[in-house]
Formats: sequence, C-alpha cells, structure tokens
Amino acid sequence: MSVPQYRKARELGGHKLGGRKLGARQLGVVALVAGLGLGLTACSTKSDDDGQEAGGKVTITVDCQPVGAQKELLANWNADVATFQQENPDIVIKSVSVGEQCNNPPDFTARLAGGTMTDVFYGYMTDLQQVLDSGQAMDITEFASKDTIPTWDSVDPALKEVFTDGGKLYAVPVKNYSMGLVYNKVLFAKAGLDVNNPPKTWPEVREAAKKIAALGNGIAGYSEYSAGNTGGWHFTSLLYSQGGQVLSEDGKTAAFNTPEGKQVLQNLKDMRYGDNSMGSRQLLQWADLLTNAAAGKVGMFIGAPDSTQAIVSQFQGKFEDWAMAPLPGQAGPAKGTLGGGEGYFFKKGLTPEQVKAGLKWVAYQKLTVGKGQLDYVRAKPQNYPVGLPQPLLFANGTEAQKQELELRKANANVDTANYALFEATPVPIKGEPRNAQAVYAVLDSAMSGVLTDPKANIDALLKTAEEKVNQLQAAGS
Repeated sequence: MSVPQYRKARELGGHKLGGRKLGARQLGVVALVAGLGLGLTACSTKSDDDGQEAGGKVTITVDCQPVGAQKELLANWNADVATFQQENPDIVIKSVSVGEQCNNPPDFTARLAGGTMTDVFYGYMTDLQQVLDSGQAMDITEFASKDTIPTWDSVDPALKEVFTDGGKLYAVPVKNYSMGLVYNKVLFAKAGLDVNNPPKTWPEVREAAKKIAALGNGIAGYSEYSAGNTGGWHFTSLLYSQGGQVLSEDGKTAAFNTPEGKQVLQNLKDMRYGDNSMGSRQLLQWADLLTNAAAGKVGMFIGAPDSTQAIVSQFQGKFEDWAMAPLPGQAGPAKGTLGGGEGYFFKKGLTPEQVKAGLKWVAYQKLTVGKGQLDYVRAKPQNYPVGLPQPLLFANGTEAQKQELELRKANANVDTANYALFEATPVPIKGEPRNAQAVYAVLDSAMSGVLTDPKANIDALLKTAEEKVNQLQAAGS
C-alpha cells in the first residue's frame, strides 16, 4: 500500500522507540493548533481564490499535518513551517490534519470523490490512477526541477516514474519502501533456529514456521494478511518473489492465474492446514498481525523495515526482538519484491506560483537531508527510531543519497545490524499494479480462501479473481 500499510504509519517521526506513540496519520482526530501565528486550519481545505494574500504572499493548503495528540510531532511540523516561512517570506503554509484520510485508502477515495483535497495533497503510489480519473491532479512536469527541489536530480528515477502518466508528472515521491522477511529473534532462538541465518526460500520458511509453532502458547510460526486490501497487497509481493506478475505488461488483464500464483497459495495452504503453523485466527489486517507480533505470538511475516517501527511504537513491542532478511524465493533468491510508497499531488487549478511554493515546501519537509522527515539529529534525542533502511528516496551514488546515509548512520539509535542482511542482499523492486487498491481487494478473497477453508480449490480461487480483475481493468481502460 504501500497498502496500505496502512502504509501510512511510516512517518519517520511518527513512531517512538518506547511508549504508545501513534503514527503521523494514525488517529482519526482533527486538531486546531495555535501558538505560531500560522493560521492553521482543520476545517476548510480551500485556499483563497487565487492563492494570494495581502502583500502579495502565496498561500497553499497542505494536508497530513500531525494530529494534536502527537505533541512532539506537531511541534516539529510547526517548527518546520515557521522556519520555512522565515526562509520564504512570500509563502504562507496552511496546514490541515485530515486524520485517517491520510492513512486509509477508502477514506482517501471518499475525500477525493468529495473534492475536498488540499492544494497539496498526500497519496499512495497506488493512488495515481484514481487521482487521474477524478480529474483533480495537476500536471507539474514543467515545475519540478532543481530550482524548486534542490535534490530533484538525486531522487530515484524509478520513484518519479511511479507518479508519471503519459510522460507527465503528477506527484513528488516522499516515501519509498520494499518488503523483506521480518522475523522474531527471540522465538528463533527458542525454536533452535539460527538468528543469523534466516530462511532464504519458502520451503525453508515452512520448516522454520513448524519449529516455531511447536513452541505452543498460541504462537504462529508464520503469519499473513487476508483482509482489508492487505491480503492482495501481500499476495503481490509473494507473487513477485516467485517471478510472477499481477497484470499483463499493458496492464489490461490479470496475469496471476499462473503456476507462480498457484505456488503462492499452495505454500500458504500447506503451512496453514498441512502444518498448522500459521495459527487459527485469520482474516488479519495490518493492526491485527502487528498486535500479535508485538505480543510475541508471530515468528515471521513479510513487511517493510518500518513494520518493526510500528510493532514498537504502536503495539508495545521491542526493537531488539526483531530482524529483517531479504524476501525468500521458491528455490533460491527471490526474483522480485514489492516496493511502494507515497507522494504529494497538486490540485488542478493552482497558479504557477502556488505550485512552485508547494514544491518548495515538499522539498524542505521531505527531500532535504537534515530537515523535516530527514532531520535525524532532531529525531534521535526525541527517541524516534533512526537507522532503519527507509525511506530510500535517492538513487545510489548520488550526492543526496550519500549525505542521507552518512547522517542516518551517525545518528542511529537502533541496532542497524538487525537490518544488515536486508540491506546487503537487495532484491529487485517491482512497483504496484495499475488500479492496485481495487486489485488488492479482489485478491483478498483468494488469500482468505486458502487460509480459512481447508478444502479451498486454488484453481477456482484464482480463476474467480482473474475474472473480476479483468472486469475491473476493462472498466477502467
């Protein structure tokens, strides 16, 4: 999501190393904030008709301001706004908190349909098509450059491509992730497994899961999503590991009803019912699985680096219990893994001055090493996790990438060794399919089918999902 995740629980500042600190877009609360004289609003997302204020200042509204319960995050955001406005006295930023609508795909869709987006609005990489279909996105190709975003030439071209359609750029990427195997070192040790040599293939995952589940006490050796679009999201990554594709190259038809797709479901069915190593409770969504993981009831699952961040900050787990490895493959290294993330779109109808102002703000808050989400010096004493291999926004070898890595390592407050295998053995990243959220919703049924019905017919599940996805793609073409 990237899903979801619910992927939105991935704001660097959104998670503390200890205590119940919720992610920057995890609370359905709207807050008015005073004290900096910034004229913040949480009710209206409409800026002045021409974006101009008295004195010739350019005004823009921006969403996903941290909610009021997140006092440090909110203070950080407001401090960034204040500093940015001091450095750019001709720009006024009006921040808007929309709570779950910056975190939950259905809420985002409802907001989009209602036309209540801010001038500069947040969306997943999977949202491009629906944003374009809504007619609310502005082509920002001519405005995105080193003049408005100083690190623009360092931003990974693959991330820019995700938000490009027909050669036109519609959003600026601000987060990026890829999936690997997340595993509990404590349970590995108790089960007699080598914490420094995690499974490299799905058969090895199956064997390790059996040993972990044998510990009893309600522990699942391996756990998986199967509801709320998260099942389809993970099916996609599992399929990529097999070398499969969700859609045809032209994006018009389903391409997962293949031996690779069948292998994904067979692996899960074998673990669930052949080995009883996945636990009895299924139909898990994002918070369900991570709650179980934080309670020490999950041996392995697939996720991005910040899933451990959420386990700690939102569900009271411990960073030291968890490590990451590359996504397994079927008979060797994975052939691919799912990557995704987030960006900021620009609402159609903005003036050129508003677009440039918005790009400068996004650059400052999200794409400047040492500022905003990349202000690791600020994050470290506030006890937010620094050192996770994410967000990976800059292409390897670029100046910004080198600076970000150096600053991240210098201020790390988590054990980076727990992510060493993941970083040292990168798996080729593949993007999310066209119309991803709708596709994921369909594939939830295939995932839930093999995890809740011991007699589930894999061929029938995939055939039904294939037919539905073909209908979806045809309707959207």
